[in-house]
Amino acid sequence: MLCAISGEAPQAPVASRKSGNVFERRLIEAHIAEHHTDPVTGEDLSVEDLIELKSPRVVTPRPPNLTSIPSLLSAFQNEWDAIVLETFTLKQHLAQTRQELSTALYQNDAATRVIARLTRERDEARQALSNVTISGGGPAANGDAMQVDGQGLPEELVAKVDETQQQLFATRRKRPIPDGWATGDDIAAFDVKSSTDPLYPGSSNVSVDESGDLALFGGTDGVAGIYSIQQAQVVHTLKCGSPVTATAWWGSKAIVATSAGTVKVFEDGDEVAQLGSHAGAVTSISLHPSGAILASAGADKRFAFYDLTTYKTVSQVYTEAEITCCDFHVDGLLFITGGLDGNIRIFDVKTGASMAVLETSGPVRAISFSENGTWFAVAEKGSSSVSVWDLRKQTPIKVLDVGSQVDSIQWDYTGQFLATAGSGSVSVQQYTKASKSWSEPVRKAVPARDIAWGARATALVALTVDGGLDILGAA
Repeated sequence: MLCAISGEAPQAPVASRKSGNVFERRLIEAHIAEHHTDPVTGEDLSVEDLIELKSPRVVTPRPPNLTSIPSLLSAFQNEWDAIVLETFTLKQHLAQTRQELSTALYQNDAATRVIARLTRERDEARQALSNVTISGGGPAANGDAMQVDGQGLPEELVAKVDETQQQLFATRRKRPIPDGWATGDDIAAFDVKSSTDPLYPGSSNVSVDESGDLALFGGTDGVAGIYSIQQAQVVHTLKCGSPVTATAWWGSKAIVATSAGTVKVFEDGDEVAQLGSHAGAVTSISLHPSGAILASAGADKRFAFYDLTTYKTVSQVYTEAEITCCDFHVDGLLFITGGLDGNIRIFDVKTGASMAVLETSGPVRAISFSENGTWFAVAEKGSSSVSVWDLRKQTPIKVLDVGSQVDSIQWDYTGQFLATAGSGSVSVQQYTKASKSWSEPVRKAVPARDIAWGARATALVALTVDGGLDILGAA
């Protein structure tokens, strides 16, 4: 009588009422406690189904093969052979494991070397890119190379940024509307007062100086001009060498960006400096409120800051998408860019660190900060509406539909009026703080590519699609 589980003679035999199999009590009880089944048939089985069997205690005789010295030696030899075979197998596994570990370490070392080489090549490529001379753009300004991306501004410029921010922030909200500034009724009376012939075909950007008299713009032939509105003529012609893509005023100096990736500074019609070396067109430029820093953004997915006292590049930052427009915050502490991927990115001017990324529904066409310091307007490519964002909430608070595609937007100095221009019309959106409401004082069917405010918001300078100017004002 043998146990169905151990195959040995049971010391306390029991039998199953259902299957009749004999088991060692301790073994079958342990199996029932865990599985509740018969280990042989798989049927349900409980302790109550076991019958205790009576059997005399039998002393198990010694196996006959271990009753002599030769049989013992044979058993020892078999055990030794088994140990030797097991040791050989372990040595084989150890050698294989060592080989796999060696291969893994070699692959890891190779990957580390490849990463180091690619990082070095990337840095060398960026350095070479910063020094490259764009065809037709002339030599890089002062022979200075771009700094590595992400580097902060020098201490003297950081101090200038802080000083400007504190001064403007402290006075901005208490600043009254200047005497003689245009009212909503004045703007409602706007109409086209004068127009010019096409001066610079292909022009896409126009800037007006602080006096409101000089308009700076240029075309695809690489020539820009300074047009006097009062004299109704071009007073300076600027040779830029490549198609003009963006313009700005720095006091009495004219700043012109080109498709060759360079930014040129002119004074009295003469070129006095050349900045930057973007690998592609410069798409937008912006002057810091302090007047000490100029920013340029390009199709090469980066923007750069220049020290205007030395005309040297002091910082550059690479982004994840082509930059279509940019603007400094009115206090000068933040820098904002619009991308072809539909994202608005906000950066710290002093460190170049990314502060926030805001998503829009399409490629960003234009951005303009309001003088209230908390709002900025955004126009998306192909859209007929302008969204006004709150910098604190980082969400749109108002969407203004102007009825036709918007290509350019510009706040006035007081933050009351938002001018828009596009392929269908020029309009002005007015925000009345007292009633917290929006209105549209004027909309004219004047197709325009860009718009700029004249002196005291008493005029609008519209860049026509054929490269001329339309001057809008009260009759």
